[in-house]
Amino acid sequence: MLTTILVSTILLTQQEFRKDFNVPAERFQTTGRSTYFILEPGFKLVFRGKENGGTTALIITVLDRTETIDGTKTRIVEERESHNGKLVEVSRNFFAMDSQNNDVYYFGEDVDMYKNGKVVNHEGSWRSGMDGAHYGLFMSGHPKVGDAYFQEQAPGNALDQVTHTSVTKTVKTPAKTFKNCLVIKETTPLEPGVVAWKTFAPGVGIIVDGNLRLTSYTGGK
Repeated sequence: MLTTILVSTILLTQQEFRKDFNVPAERFQTTGRSTYFILEPGFKLVFRGKENGGTTALIITVLDRTETIDGTKTRIVEERESHNGKLVEVSRNFFAMDSQNNDVYYFGEDVDMYKNGKVVNHEGSWRSGMDGAHYGLFMSGHPKVGDAYFQEQAPGNALDQVTHTSVTKTVKTPAKTFKNCLVIKETTPLEPGVVAWKTFAPGVGIIVDGNLRLTSYTGGK
């Protein structure tokens, strides 16, 4: 009886995170914006913060480049991360937006991990349509507290899932003080007990990623 209860509880917990996303291909677009996400070429966010005993810098840029992933044309968003001035990671993330409701879907990422100026591995890379992976919902077009869904669906590799915890928070960053921010709690079945927090501001997008805070941005409102 106890085993049955435990199994039922685990299944219920998993079902709380939405994972079935089947958007008609004709509804996807590679450019647009919703309240908390901007998918427009040239838009750039710059972050800085203290991590692992040093200073981490992160630059996120929406590129003027697209790539077809799993039969869908997606927009490439590049992330470049350095630690103490040395490049440690470059990832190219693939996004598409639902033109009907402004939901933003995540189709995977190509990752280059660096050490001493050289690529050493591609840990974390995945693409929808390959090895059982399927695109996830990265950002709802109309977020509300309690929303819960998978952002990444690459079994054994990337299974990030998020829960919306607030849409009214005021957050101060080096760039600006933002109101009505969306706060999300990020977890993954691959690392039970590990929790990450991210904050998104209206008209800008992500402004807090763990210890990193937005220092400047180009574009947006």
